[in-house]
Amino acid sequence: MERTCLAIILAAGESTRMKSSVSKVLHPVARGRRIAHVVDALASASISDVALVVGRDAEAVAAAAQKAGVTVASFLQKERLGTGHAVLAAREAIARGYDDILVVFGDTPLITAEPLRAARQGLAEGNDVVVIGFEAADPTGYGRLIVENGVLVAIREHKDASEAERRITYCNGGLMAINGRKALDLLGRIGNANVKGEYYLTDLVEIARTVGGRAVAVEAPEEELTGCNTRAELAYIERLWQQRRRHELMLSGVSMIAPETVFLSWDTELAQDVLVEPNVVFGPAVSVESGAIIHAFSHIEGAHVRAGATVGPFARLRPGAELGPNSKVGNFCEVKKAEIGAGAKVNHLTYIGDAFVGAGSNIGAGTITCNYDGVNKHVTRIGENAFVGSNSSLVAPVTIGDGALVASGSVITEDVPADAVAFGRARQDVKPGRARILRERYEAEKAAKKKAKAAE
Repeated sequence: MERTCLAIILAAGESTRMKSSVSKVLHPVARGRRIAHVVDALASASISDVALVVGRDAEAVAAAAQKAGVTVASFLQKERLGTGHAVLAAREAIARGYDDILVVFGDTPLITAEPLRAARQGLAEGNDVVVIGFEAADPTGYGRLIVENGVLVAIREHKDASEAERRITYCNGGLMAINGRKALDLLGRIGNANVKGEYYLTDLVEIARTVGGRAVAVEAPEEELTGCNTRAELAYIERLWQQRRRHELMLSGVSMIAPETVFLSWDTELAQDVLVEPNVVFGPAVSVESGAIIHAFSHIEGAHVRAGATVGPFARLRPGAELGPNSKVGNFCEVKKAEIGAGAKVNHLTYIGDAFVGAGSNIGAGTITCNYDGVNKHVTRIGENAFVGSNSSLVAPVTIGDGALVASGSVITEDVPADAVAFGRARQDVKPGRARILRERYEAEKAAKKKAKAAE
């Protein structure tokens, strides 16, 4: 039978050193709330029951921790009396009788599923307490894990450690797994006979040994256990997250010319054979399909870029942008809540908002869809294989038919039929069927030139 597990997330800190108007666990890493990263790691480790210990901004923290497939129950910690006291705020959940209790922090967004699984495996092997530790590059200030013959005998705080113990580089990461059947008894034995009068979770190691139990430590990479109490530390965590995710994407088949200049969001999806040039920013809810090219200095958010499409350089895709296969949105273009059809081109200096651009159409430089009348937004519909000349203004709501041609510099205020030519300068002038005649004339001239060249 699979072991049951309750994860307890400690997220009741006051954020004093953060100097912020909101809880530190609500500050974003890769555009996602820090606590949401922690819940994602728990879900990846197949943990679906979470007790969230909250304090400041309790409702907002609880909302940020919600995730499909994970049941989150909140418990308010009214007093701040140490980590041991914080865990017992979730006494009601612990009492349900889980096999494993896993204690994690809400401000460690770099944690992954692997150390969590390792800690639970330690419990499955018969240990009562499993501490997640790390090998510190500089152990100064960290609690040391005192291990003898594979057994964790104590966690010694730096200030209390002997000279020999201070040379230990195996340090306490703070995360801990506890035998769920013994958890309430062990937690109830934690005392507060210390200078601060607080209840420390780290005391569980020696308590478990005192009552005949066993404690061990499992190792995680140091960066995964990095917490955050200041804005400077938040920037450091962001850098670590970005480095890790870029590396993962490149190993999956994404090419980045200068990866250190590319910034991703927590949910950015880049398929194999996507090329990302320097200085690109991906906001939330972006997916890019195979073979697409994102040129330099582009900013993309809430957009879907299909296979073979190209974006930029210096392009902005805003929420609702849908680029069809092999389409192009070029330099200094902005697309918002608009669908660009397969093979369509929006080459430069153009705004397409609240619009549909049909397959194979060409939108000339300086074209804008005038979608806002000061009160409401309106839609522009451009058919397939249409041509809109440079510096044209399409005043929505308006429809440009399949194969229609809009002359440069036009202001289009009325629908243009399929295959028509529209002149909208001093006044709009529509020539029915003229676009088809011009295309046939052009194709005939092109064929004649080709024949003449072949005869030379």
